[in-house]
Amino acid sequence: MRRLTTLFPSESLEEHAKELGVVERDRKLQIPAFVWALVFGFAAGDSRTLAGFRRSYNSTADEPISPGGFYQRLTPSLAEYLRDLVETALDEVAVPDAVDADIDRFRDVMIADGTILRLHEFLSEEYEARKEEQAGATLHLLHNATDQTIERLDVTDEKAHDSTLFETGPWLQGRLVLLDLAYFKYRRFALIDENDGYFVSRLKKSANPVITVEFRGWRGRVIPLEGKQIHDVVDDLHREYIDVEVEAEFKRGPYD
Repeated sequence: MRRLTTLFPSESLEEHAKELGVVERDRKLQIPAFVWALVFGFAAGDSRTLAGFRRSYNSTADEPISPGGFYQRLTPSLAEYLRDLVETALDEVAVPDAVDADIDRFRDVMIADGTILRLHEFLSEEYEARKEEQAGATLHLLHNATDQTIERLDVTDEKAHDSTLFETGPWLQGRLVLLDLAYFKYRRFALIDENDGYFVSRLKKSANPVITVEFRGWRGRVIPLEGKQIHDVVDDLHREYIDVEVEAEFKRGPYD
């Protein structure tokens, strides 16, 4: 928190907000309280709703804002303002040498993700939610981080799984795809590889592949990893990272 408040002092937050027309002098919105309520109250919370965001703001601001007054401040200029803050933070924390020049081998870096939009329960027939007496839509995006474009956008009901909207094919050739756990499937990874693409994914807790090659050597007393499964060694490791090649098996269905 101290790192962020040092990076974004209240004065600079207020000045940039005025430059973009996010706030005016006679308005009640306190932009520093708004930003920190978003970062620490809304974005980091388990239940993220606009009503919760407003409550988080009102709990820290000098003067509370009514629902109508709060929601009318969620404007395109505010989105531009928050985007500027994110870009500034990324520029400050990025380490120039942390990313190898070998990243140029990829034609594009793609990001696939989805987010749930909570809707009024009157829309539950069209946008069925996972829980009763609710309605929800899921926004699925395939983002080209290299070109800063959206390559695919789909809106489904909440029950539709993110991975069902991710189609493999020749478009993957030469591209690196960043995936979260919603897309974790060995068959999908194999299809990405067969289309000459690349992927980065976290490993599911239930996944237990066999380590076939360890790429990095360590000094001192270390546990040999080759030939062992992840679950056999992970609890005994004191190192923060391991760089290994693994082998995993999966069943293929009778597909064309």
